[in-house]
Amino acid sequence: MKKLNTLLAVSISTLLVACGGSDDKTDSPQMGVFSLGVSDNPSDAKDVTIAFKQVVLKNDSGSISFDVSDDGALKQVNLLEFQGQAVDTLVSGQSIPVGEYQMCIYMQRSETPNADSSYVITNDDNLFGLTTNSNGSCGGVGATDTDTGRLFFNKTFTIAAGTNSFVAEFDLSSGLQDPHGNKDYWTLKPTSVQLHNISEVGAIEGSIPADVMTQCEVAAGGSEFSHAVYLYQDTAALENMTDFNIDAVVAPDVAPIASARVNAILDQNGQVIGQGYEFGFVVAGNYSLGYTCVAQNDDPDVTNTLDDVESPFFLHADLQDVEVTNGTVAKGEFVSSSTI
Repeated sequence: MKKLNTLLAVSISTLLVACGGSDDKTDSPQMGVFSLGVSDNPSDAKDVTIAFKQVVLKNDSGSISFDVSDDGALKQVNLLEFQGQAVDTLVSGQSIPVGEYQMCIYMQRSETPNADSSYVITNDDNLFGLTTNSNGSCGGVGATDTDTGRLFFNKTFTIAAGTNSFVAEFDLSSGLQDPHGNKDYWTLKPTSVQLHNISEVGAIEGSIPADVMTQCEVAAGGSEFSHAVYLYQDTAALENMTDFNIDAVVAPDVAPIASARVNAILDQNGQVIGQGYEFGFVVAGNYSLGYTCVAQNDDPDVTNTLDDVESPFFLHADLQDVEVTNGTVAKGEFVSSSTI
């Protein structure tokens, strides 16, 4: 079974307007216009579809529920169609009071293959059910239904007067689990999500030279490859870059915080002119990047290394000192071996 390494990013955009001026004698609360979209940055998959049901914001005053269905049908989003900085909208233009909030997103979960629900299609064209092992209510109607899964954001965020934009990233490289034991469905861990203020994030994009990709495939052997770029915080030497089994990493080794699929770069005529990658939402700071052609062998539940006989995993090339600043796109161009 091929492991699915992916990032799901959910963007929250809010445009807030004050209600009432200094001469207003009422105590009307300040309100904001709330919008929510979904985006993805996957490493290896054919189709990952989530059937969204509702979004709930809650605070000490209660909860606000948004039905995200399409004309009564579930809002199904194939995450692979919204990579990098692309988003699909869940909630748009909803007015809410300013304040501190937590958020829950509810999805329909299905342990059996069902194209009308949440599902995964692997590269061998097999359809699997997709579920999450969390449920319960954040104040949303029907949130405790047996077919409803809850994606809960522990981090509190502020809706303030002015323009507020957030992004919530699901790190599915460590949070999406393929069938284990007697299970024949995929599971999405509800803890694989972080919420960031978009004013504090940027992006990274770059390309991988063809000769670097070829050299990696030769080193890996075999005939099955999945090209991806791994993101590491601060400086991480190539020999210290590890896989996604984060709990097993011991210094000086460093675990990745995200991964991105390497995709074909097309010109305006649809012709392939190279191979590139993109991280859509990255907190401002300094990063290192590692490239691999065997991302399919990275199982986040075990430690994968070059010594694995059946499923070897390794990082073939690295890039250091990629600086991300707020609201900008940093370039992360890997270097051809012929120029080294």
